[in-house]
Amino acid sequence: MTDRKSIDALVGPEQSQRLFGALQRGATRRDMLAMLMAGGMQATLAGGVAAMASTAHAQTPRKGGRITVATNASGVNDSLDPAKQSNQTDYCRGFMFYNGLTVLDGSLTPRPQLAEEFTTQDAKTWVFKLRKDVTFHDGKPLTPADVVFSILRHKDAATASKAKVLADQIESVTASGPNEVTFRLTSPNADLPVILGTYQFHIVKAGTTDFNAGIGTGPYKVKEFKPGVRSIAVRNENYWKPNRPYLDEIELVGITDESARVNALLAGQLDLIQAVSPRSVERVTSGGKYAIFETKSVSYTDLIMRRDSTPGNNPDFVLAMKYLFNREQMLKTIVQGYGAVANDQPIASSNRFYFKGLPQRAYDPEKAKWHIQKANLGSTPIPVVASPAATSSVEMALVMQQAAQQIGLNLDVKRMPADGYWSTHWMKHPVGFGNVNARPSADLALSLFFQSDAPWNEAGWKNEKFDQLLVAARGETDQAKRAQMYADMQVMIHNEGGIGIPMFVSSLDGHNSKLKGLSPIPIGGMMGSSFAEHVWLDA
Repeated sequence: MTDRKSIDALVGPEQSQRLFGALQRGATRRDMLAMLMAGGMQATLAGGVAAMASTAHAQTPRKGGRITVATNASGVNDSLDPAKQSNQTDYCRGFMFYNGLTVLDGSLTPRPQLAEEFTTQDAKTWVFKLRKDVTFHDGKPLTPADVVFSILRHKDAATASKAKVLADQIESVTASGPNEVTFRLTSPNADLPVILGTYQFHIVKAGTTDFNAGIGTGPYKVKEFKPGVRSIAVRNENYWKPNRPYLDEIELVGITDESARVNALLAGQLDLIQAVSPRSVERVTSGGKYAIFETKSVSYTDLIMRRDSTPGNNPDFVLAMKYLFNREQMLKTIVQGYGAVANDQPIASSNRFYFKGLPQRAYDPEKAKWHIQKANLGSTPIPVVASPAATSSVEMALVMQQAAQQIGLNLDVKRMPADGYWSTHWMKHPVGFGNVNARPSADLALSLFFQSDAPWNEAGWKNEKFDQLLVAARGETDQAKRAQMYADMQVMIHNEGGIGIPMFVSSLDGHNSKLKGLSPIPIGGMMGSSFAEHVWLDA
């Protein structure tokens, strides 16, 4: 992205200041060209600088304005207590009113936020140095006591924290200096800063019991909060980040029906909406006043072949099914291209530990046929359980069924209703489908769904070497060594696992074209729910 420093270097700070002053007064690119040439600059260079200045000016955030935003969930259990937040609407409010010690960037790498730095020697003891001059919305300074309180309350069963299972690995949190806290874990975890950058670990004031006022350190303050109805956030004029946030006010509502969200956007009643269907994209974008913001690889729908029952206990059957994925066709026809081809392992290319060296498995009916013949399954139909609950699984199953017929394999697609699917059918059939949302770290993505004793080990795949690598990678602080371990695990799942992942699916948000500043954070739409601090309205 072009920035002002580049232009300063080319023409000098004084000329740069004149250029941007002229732009703010409404000067055109031709006006700037004349200014530069009058100063003795050659026409070709002047044209390039004028174009750069125009681009940089267009990218300069403007302060002011109000937007109305709709997510796809809302209810009477909406909460401003970070520990209890559990849906997209809650998460969006969390990022408006609070900050974490860390925050995740576009590659899900943790960056300092309320902590200005964090260090460890062994991944078991961590020291976080806090920013100075940070205050809560009521003027109280941020102290280590606030951090200790915010973290330890997750471990208390009475809090009913959604993140208790993650917090249980934290043995202690103590104030180890005027602006410093020290974490001690039960076992090494190099991803502690990632965990602390997730929704529930936002920092609140020590001793808080009533969260309805939403007193945090975040970019906005609570003006109104009505669970299940709406919330209104107003700019925090004393925010610790210079020149942030940009907007004066944000109204947030929940509208569960996708068509109602789209209609309200196109009617000008909303400026940003979550979860647009690929089928609605053309309607949203056709007039030019509205745009689609795509966040790639926020979920995947996977074919589950239980390795502990027939036919999934036959590795040739598993490989045959993976070769029957016509991935490009599925991507194009099922989600209209809004996704990315996957490779039968769960780490997407946006993740910093994605292994680029794993060869892509291609659609190959001949190889599938060879493996099916080797599996010697006979002509008995193989039930494949799918449901609208597992996004796009019915469509994926039908595409596979057609491909299977061509090699003499009879897949009997059993469509189950969405209601009750996860409790009644998920992981309870030899062959079926699941749906998994992105996790903030490779460790969580692998631990929750592929570790041998994980409750959500969908395929029942057990591999002792994989389990050992998983624990070793969690505690490894050398990034190169850690990356190699995650690469090895991705290869193992690709080759041996009972999961087929044909594609990653994007999250699509719709917005007023004047709304700027969105950039993908691949744990969900709307910048992983953190849009509020970053967006502005163009003139």
